[in-house]
Amino acid sequence: MSQAIIATPGSDVPKPSTDIEYGRVGDRFGELARRVREAGLLDTRPGYYVFKIVLNLVVLLAIWALVFRVGDSWWQLAVASLLGLWYGQTGFVGHDIGHGQVTRSRRWMNILGVAHGNVLMGFSFGWWVGHHNKHHSHPNHLVRDSDITRRRVIFIPEQGPTRKGAVKQFIVRHQHMLFYPLLTTESLGLRVASLKSVRERSLRRPLMEGLLIAAHIVAYLAVVLAVMSPGKAVVFILVHQLVFGLYIGLSFAPNHKGMPIQRPDEDWDWLTRQVRTARNIRSSRLHDFLFGGLNYQIEHHLFPTMPRVNLRRARPIVMAYCREHDIAYHEVSMWQSYVEIFNHLRRTTRAYQATLTGRAVS
Repeated sequence: MSQAIIATPGSDVPKPSTDIEYGRVGDRFGELARRVREAGLLDTRPGYYVFKIVLNLVVLLAIWALVFRVGDSWWQLAVASLLGLWYGQTGFVGHDIGHGQVTRSRRWMNILGVAHGNVLMGFSFGWWVGHHNKHHSHPNHLVRDSDITRRRVIFIPEQGPTRKGAVKQFIVRHQHMLFYPLLTTESLGLRVASLKSVRERSLRRPLMEGLLIAAHIVAYLAVVLAVMSPGKAVVFILVHQLVFGLYIGLSFAPNHKGMPIQRPDEDWDWLTRQVRTARNIRSSRLHDFLFGGLNYQIEHHLFPTMPRVNLRRARPIVMAYCREHDIAYHEVSMWQSYVEIFNHLRRTTRAYQATLTGRAVS
């Protein structure tokens, strides 16, 4: 199993590799890639990432120190919320590492990625990279995007019958109301998928990854139970994991949810595929921090190895190029993105329920 997304920053057009399937690139993307490369935006930014990683670790350690300082108190719920948010920030750094934004060295990519994913956060970096690569290769593809196929909600009415069972059908019927609350389970989903990949030995180093995840869980529980009573410890863990899940869910949801779906019989080139299925957030520097650069989803999907700090500068180049070629570039406010997702899920489930009603009548 491949362990990192590899692109070719020194060339105009990305080449196929074992890590990400570019498919039909098309001539239009080559010219855009040339402009972005000549602007120096595909170059690594080691100074930025050294600062980012060190600062992130310092803050993470400070929050754990605060856990000891607060002690056996219900104020730990505030600390748990803060820790959940900072787990999200740590996840953003791991995301950048997995994309080759931090270093082009496969060895250092694996070391840093496992340190952030398995050791600091307790889930499999190897599983996540493989899963995320599939999404990047075919975003919003009905059958090839792992982020579409694993969701409990549906994005087109035809997906409805594939959600088998009373519970899944209940979720589909009320998906516009349940989508955001269900994001709180994202942390649990990551851990279940990680443990499953270890058990099935679908990773390159399942034993190592499994042992590091186990070490994280043991250390995590030991610290929490040593500092607070069992009752407070349980609530602390729940709040921490729910806040973390909600944060990363709200960060990733605007990227593609509610955007056009590519059907299996449709053939889109790389530029069309990445721009048409992605949504940007109209951003300030605060958005850049809160979303970990994912607010520039179009630029990130076109150039996954571009360091996150360069995405803001790439945006006007990509926007201008899309205007030249009459390609829709979708950018809205943060709140509007969440409204668009809600409305899309509501329209989809109503259309699906209408088909069920029609069958019943006939």
